[in-house]
Amino acid sequence: MTHPVRITLPDGSQREYPGPVSVAEVAQSIGPGLARNTLAGRVDGKLVDACDVIDHDARLQIITPKDKDGVDIIRHSCAHLVGHAVKQLYPTAKMVIGPVIEEGFYYDIAYERPFTPEDVAAIEKRMKELIAQDYDVIKKMTPRAEVIRVFQSRGEDYKLRLIDDMPNEKAMGLYFHQEYVDMCRGPHVPNTRFLKAFKLTKLAGAYWRGDAKNEQLQRIYGTAWADKKDLDAYIKRMEEAEKRDHRRLGRELDLFHIDEHSPGTVFWHPKGWIIWQEVEQYMRRVYRENGYQEVKGPQILDKSLWEKTGHWDKYRENMFTTESEKRDYALKPMNCPGHILIFKQGVKSYRDLPLRYGEFGACHRNEPSGGLHGIMRVRAFTQDDGHIFCSEDQIQSEVTAFTTLLQKVYKDFGFDHIIYKLSTRPEKRIGSDESWDKAENALAEGLRASGCEFTYLPGEGAFYGPKIEYTLKDAIGREWQCGTIQVDPNLPERLDAEYVGEDGARHRPIMLHRAIVGSLERFIGILIEQHAGAMPVWLAPVQVVVTGITDAQADYVEYVAAALRERGIRVQTDLRNEKITYKIREHSLQKPPFILVVGDKEKEAKTVAVRGRGNADLGVMPLQAFASRVLQDIAAKS
Repeated sequence: MTHPVRITLPDGSQREYPGPVSVAEVAQSIGPGLARNTLAGRVDGKLVDACDVIDHDARLQIITPKDKDGVDIIRHSCAHLVGHAVKQLYPTAKMVIGPVIEEGFYYDIAYERPFTPEDVAAIEKRMKELIAQDYDVIKKMTPRAEVIRVFQSRGEDYKLRLIDDMPNEKAMGLYFHQEYVDMCRGPHVPNTRFLKAFKLTKLAGAYWRGDAKNEQLQRIYGTAWADKKDLDAYIKRMEEAEKRDHRRLGRELDLFHIDEHSPGTVFWHPKGWIIWQEVEQYMRRVYRENGYQEVKGPQILDKSLWEKTGHWDKYRENMFTTESEKRDYALKPMNCPGHILIFKQGVKSYRDLPLRYGEFGACHRNEPSGGLHGIMRVRAFTQDDGHIFCSEDQIQSEVTAFTTLLQKVYKDFGFDHIIYKLSTRPEKRIGSDESWDKAENALAEGLRASGCEFTYLPGEGAFYGPKIEYTLKDAIGREWQCGTIQVDPNLPERLDAEYVGEDGARHRPIMLHRAIVGSLERFIGILIEQHAGAMPVWLAPVQVVVTGITDAQADYVEYVAAALRERGIRVQTDLRNEKITYKIREHSLQKPPFILVVGDKEKEAKTVAVRGRGNADLGVMPLQAFASRVLQDIAAKS
């Protein structure tokens, strides 16, 4: 006997149907406009295909291209469309996996020869032709044995391996794009008309299961959006990102290079090292002015320490190890164990807390070569690393102080938009619910006291404690997670750190892991891209270029440069016998904040003609007035 099905919509309204009803049928009953735009549904919180049938009273949200879930579904379906096009153009290719990623998708493919940019263009063209056919994407839940038979008959070896990875699945979703079939949990678009706003973006290599020991595959990346307007905006944003790419700017501005003789490490050139030093010395002042004591730990630590911390068992493959006199050592991947060893020297009292240690600690992590990315993702890096040892009751005030400090630092570096996220207890964790309640509440109240709006990330905390993530939004809208503060009672327990409480008894301190800029290498890469290489005056490697119109001003050029250097301003001179327009154009490409041009009139009047970035004519001014202006800009971090 068929029972009526009551559907509750997001606005609280209800609709009743005489029997089981599909998501698409519900949309059609609401209106033809919604039906045309229905991609999928969310039934009692679970995403399902538009064709899926609801056979019980349920809450339903109709998913359209306007929803984030809808855009992800479009992207996932575009990955399947890549498969359809590839198999038509290159029938012997073997399809592997095609997931959604941030702002796009990719498909890994095994093929007997490397794909070329021309191949990618042909695949994109065929995808557009397939979309124009306006065909329906058909879903069929299929018994496991039949799924195996389907992919055996098609010679899809990797799909069969994936099926082996799911021994408990009795039936699987097969999605048919005409003659092409793929296996997926879904959901997917019901028709290819939803897939018009897409573009294939690049080719890359990948390994099966992400393991460099396995065979190499080819990865085709793409992006897809709800409509052409969003796609065009994304393409424009990516073009702007390409202009700002820190790797290209690093070469053009002579800041650093990466060398095959030491993969994943940075060779800093003189101008790049000036930026590094400005960042480091600024952060060092921040430490001093906010109660941190700077420390320095060794690079190499004995295996026994890493066994106590748990890293030797769980993180060893990412550590660089060595041996001496039959003892095993590891280059430190992080600074925290060393800070606990420093804390343990001598008896600590509750009066010493909170105790704040800071270190510009060089760390090494054996990152996979495929994951390395300029100076953003490296194997050797220096962290703005700090650890606060405190009591449980001091967590909130430390979080408030840290957050306020972090906001000022980011503003000085040119970042005004910060996103705050609080990661709470995971399912598998140590410690009592009471201690988790206190820690989570302390972090939340610390953020509120700093005037921050934040979102929760349920279950995303570490197994030993919750954390706050501070994410920057840059000039073109990209997000970079840099800062963090994390509650950790675990490591002090493992390494037996303690202090004497007011009651005379021994107590475990809470350890707060905290970083503001994080990896200095990565943060400088972010700064380069944020400012498109045109660094603020205080960070610019060369703050002023001085050049004369003819050789007759050479002595005055040197006089101006010397006067500015005496005021602590970084100056470069150009005494070449070249046309002034050529020299200005050439130096402008290096993006100094100011170019000073001096001729006979300026020499006689002890003035300078000032040009700012972007060919801005700032007029003629006395040398001392110009120097004061530069110093004001430096002091204001402008």
